[in-house]
Order: sequence, then C-alpha cells, then structure tokens
Amino acid sequence: MFVFNFKEESKVLVIENISMNYDETPNIVHALSNVNLILNKNELTIIEGPSGSGKTTLLNIIGGLLKPSSGKILVNNKNIIEMNDNEKAYYRNKVIGFVFQSFYLEPNFTVYDNVEVPLIIAGIPKNERRKMILSTLDSVGLLDKEKMIASKLSGGEKQRVSIARAIVNNPEIILADEPTGNLDAESAENVAAMLSLAAAKYKQTIVMVTHDKQMAEYADRILNIVDGQVRTEELLFH
Repeated sequence: MFVFNFKEESKVLVIENISMNYDETPNIVHALSNVNLILNKNELTIIEGPSGSGKTTLLNIIGGLLKPSSGKILVNNKNIIEMNDNEKAYYRNKVIGFVFQSFYLEPNFTVYDNVEVPLIIAGIPKNERRKMILSTLDSVGLLDKEKMIASKLSGGEKQRVSIARAIVNNPEIILADEPTGNLDAESAENVAAMLSLAAAKYKQTIVMVTHDKQMAEYADRILNIVDGQVRTEELLFH
C-alpha cells in the first residue's frame, strides 16, 4: 500500500508527458498529447478550453479514474498510474476530493449521511466522524441542514453538500469538474469562494474545470487546453 506523507512539500503532484489516445477506427483520437504540469499546495488552478479539448480527461486521470496511454502522475514521487485497484481506491479516498457538476448525492440520504460516506470508507470511528462532519457543514454554511433530505435542497445547497463531502476527509487535492455549471450566478460565486477558501485556509490544492469566466478572479493560475495540449498558462496574483 502506498502511503502519502506530504509534510511541507510545495509540489503536491507532478504530471509528466501524459497522453491519452482513443482508437476510434479508422482514426486514433489524441485526447491529450504530452501534457506536463506541476500542481502546488495552496493553489487554485482553473483549466479552460473548448468542449472536447481534454479538460475532463485530464481531471479524471489526475483522480485515478482513467488510465492514460502514456506518461506519469507523481504524488510524493509515487507514480499513481502503477497502483493496483486497492491502492487507487485508497488514493481516491485519502488524497483526492471530487466535486461534480451534477452533485452525485444520494437523494434519499440526509445532508449528514451524504457527507459521512467518505469517512465511513476511510474507517474513521463514529464519534470522530460526527465532529468532522459538523465542523465541515458549519464551514459551508449548512449546519442547520444536517437532517434535511438531499433531494429537498436547492442546487446551490446541493453543491455545498458536495463540497463538504469532498473536503471532510481533508484531502490534499480537490478536483472540481464544472462545479458551477448548474447554478445561478449567486450560488456559483458562493461555490467558487468556498473552493478558494479551501485552498487558502486549509492548504488544499484545487483544480477546477470550468467555462465560467467569473471564476477567473478566484484563480491563482489559469491553464488553457486546446486539442489536448496546454497552450497557454497565466499566473494570477491576488
């Protein structure tokens, strides 16, 4: 089993020459081509690009959900591409938190129960889980909603539950795939502010795929992917 001990390293994850090819007869589709990237602690990186450019493919490879055709993903000098299924499950539970456009909450679970899922998988004792859940719900402004059924929530509230679920286990990296895509402007801004806070306050690394130009003001860095390649990189200073 790989053990990830990040200590005070500034580099959280290193992408080396990642390519992803799909054999779609009669042509091979190059979803990603020799992508190189370093993700740093306490940084919010936005990935922009047209539909089909490879943004979500890259996010899924970082999250261990998809195996690339070639290249390495190094976390503490460990190549996650070489991990077996159990090690990848551990990586996704301990190191990665996911926030999706469609929330993927259990609709008949309460807010509390949805946030509890990754902690149960991690084997954290019940009493400790409760402290962690309540603290996290408080941080996203949902402490008064802990007993509400998820299907009864507004879109903005559902996404805040999704964020709470992603950060409750204190992962090093949060991957957000179009997290504001189904939200109104006010809810979208609240979600972006919460993710920015996670990077600043909890020293977490945030990687966000988005088409929402408003999100740029929260980013430390903006990457543009075109035809599977990182074409431009803009560093922002707040």
